Amino acid sequence: MNDVCVVGMGSTEFGVRDERIKELGITAVARALRSCDIDREDVDALYLGNFVAGMLEGQETLAPLVADSVGLSGIPTMKTEGACASSGIAFRQAYQAIRTGVHDIVVVAGVERMTNAETPEFTRALGSAADHGTDGATGLTFPGFYGLVLDRYMYEYGATREQVAAVSVKNRRNGASNPRARFRSPVTVEDVVESRLVADPLRLYDCCPAADGGAAVVLASAEVAESFTSAPIPVLGSGHATGRSAAYRYDDLTTLEATTLAAEEAYDAAGLSPSDVDVVELHDCFSAAEIGDSEDLGFFEKGEGAAAVAEGRTAVDGELPINPSGGLLAKGHPVGATGIGQVYEVCLQLLGEHENQVDGAEVGLAHNLGGSGAVSTVTVLGGPSHV
Repeated sequence: MNDVCVVGMGSTEFGVRDERIKELGITAVARALRSCDIDREDVDALYLGNFVAGMLEGQETLAPLVADSVGLSGIPTMKTEGACASSGIAFRQAYQAIRTGVHDIVVVAGVERMTNAETPEFTRALGSAADHGTDGATGLTFPGFYGLVLDRYMYEYGATREQVAAVSVKNRRNGASNPRARFRSPVTVEDVVESRLVADPLRLYDCCPAADGGAAVVLASAEVAESFTSAPIPVLGSGHATGRSAAYRYDDLTTLEATTLAAEEAYDAAGLSPSDVDVVELHDCFSAAEIGDSEDLGFFEKGEGAAAVAEGRTAVDGELPINPSGGLLAKGHPVGATGIGQVYEVCLQLLGEHENQVDGAEVGLAHNLGGSGAVSTVTVLGGPSHV
């Protein structure tokens, strides 16, 4: 089995963008190719994650369109879809293709454009990620699902509303210094708990914003990686799993098994444990999600995640920095681009080049989640010294 490295990467800013979705993808891929010393004829394939381009922009066939536009015509391409985990899945498929020797070099991209849609159209498109026969039939939305998760979490573990709000405060503070983030202004605990109610007990500042954006990385086998960069980032482990497809099927709403299973696979592949991880980008689509994810990924015992945030343990200078990019809550959530955007932010940390640099970051983790916990990917990355 081949070892796999990230040898190039590129991203657009996340936020409200004027470009059409194909142009966002082209920009991200072109920047990734330019970041490494690679000829286009050396690229074997392109995998692209996207979720709602067909519904919101009437544009499908994105992978070959982007490939052709950046001079990669003739290679095989594939679009992956797994709701908000679409590009995490693309990364996983490219990783496996190189790992098993099918390809040596693959470009992986994620792209989404969402802010051009009116709210009803946007809501209908995102709602298609839910099972229409179960959650959909009851009218349960994703904010509603995570409202149930937070209600149950506070009941089971006694977390306070102020502790939960500290997630949004931390991530908005981190996003303020990230030029790729949509929201660049800090908020206070009072701002969060007094903001408009969305799905009780979740309020506006507990919820991530829609965004447009694209991100891309170039993956290569370790055997050829140093031909393209002096600082390859090795993929130490990868996990991909599915979970319950509807809220009623969870015995415990505070644990999403897609995440626990994907994390277990990634840690086993890397030969590492949660205590070895120095920096994390995880799927904070809602403040409640970050708390649950941090426990499902093994960083805190059940019921301790909320207090850990409030105590500053997950701050950039804390014992385990979580979402130093600002996460989805500040950076924004262009759903098909989010997974590769997370990998991009972790790679910057491992290269020592991030705007919110974590001191001594040698091992990083990216966690991407789709639907109501229906699918998850986890990627463990190492600094260049791990090659």
